[in-house]
Amino acid sequence: KLAHRLKRGFVDLDQVIEEKEGIKVSEIFDCKGEGYFRKAEKQALREVLRRSGQVVATGGGTILDKENLDFLKEKTLLICLAAPPETLLRRSGGGKDRPLLEGSDRQKRIEELLKQREKSYAEAHFTIDTTGLSVNEVVEKIMEVIKIAEGEIQSV
Repeated sequence: KLAHRLKRGFVDLDQVIEEKEGIKVSEIFDCKGEGYFRKAEKQALREVLRRSGQVVATGGGTILDKENLDFLKEKTLLICLAAPPETLLRRSGGGKDRPLLEGSDRQKRIEELLKQREKSYAEAHFTIDTTGLSVNEVVEKIMEVIKIAEGEIQSV
């Protein structure tokens, strides 16, 4: 929706990796491991960010790699969409497409991941709390942030 609003292309980094590898992210994790996935993710991110004028959705772990984080901060307006663990649990569903959430206590796993990623997430140019917001409301908040980044307004 944001890409449509901005009249830009949309790129989901996980989809780029899946197309390149010919299998789903969950299968990459199962067959080749997280380390292999992170290498493929780093390469895909570099390729995607060679182009400008697009909205890029990364996975939540992309920024754990310091080079990825620095590259995103240099080349993009990096916005962290935040929500509490309960909300993320509800949004993530119960499918097998979230290999890092496997296990009996998915909420506890989300809490652990958020703790591990906290410092990296804090380095985003902006953070938007999406709790209780619809997709359209999140898009509006992002549009406000873009205006701030462009210097059109001073605060949200």
